[in-house]
Amino acid sequence: MATANKNLSDYDKTTIPDASNYRFGIVVSEWNDTITEGLYNGAYNTLLENGVHPENLKRWNVPGSFELIYGCKKMQEQMVDAVIAIGSVIQGETKHFDFVCEGVTQGIKDLNVINDVPVIFCVLTDNNIQQSIERSGGIHGNKGTEAAIAAIKMAELRNNS
Repeated sequence: MATANKNLSDYDKTTIPDASNYRFGIVVSEWNDTITEGLYNGAYNTLLENGVHPENLKRWNVPGSFELIYGCKKMQEQMVDAVIAIGSVIQGETKHFDFVCEGVTQGIKDLNVINDVPVIFCVLTDNNIQQSIERSGGIHGNKGTEAAIAAIKMAELRNNS
């Protein structure tokens, strides 16, 4: 959970494994696209900054966060070392928020348990749009950056364990 003192974009580059030989899939929800594009840019740029070649990055779009599960499942079949699921669900006035958040969380967890390619959860589940802005390139940094670092570390674990 981000706090006022935590910047999601901060990491120690010396602790990050060499990612130059890894391939990554990024599945991006089109819903709340201002937020998800910010998250994508954070993830994409961080992967490049850590040695990933642009040709080793594959992006697919899906309509909404709930569809991330299927998109990530299919991306796992694409000979990638890790997948990043990028979405944004913002609290509304109905229970829809709860159902989508629970479904996406459980679905991505299931993909990690069932399959051998790690899926990184980069889905913001915020109370309002301002919180999402602050975590997709705003004052709290970018959760996409944090997800990219997690993807590199999990690709390393997958390939060297």
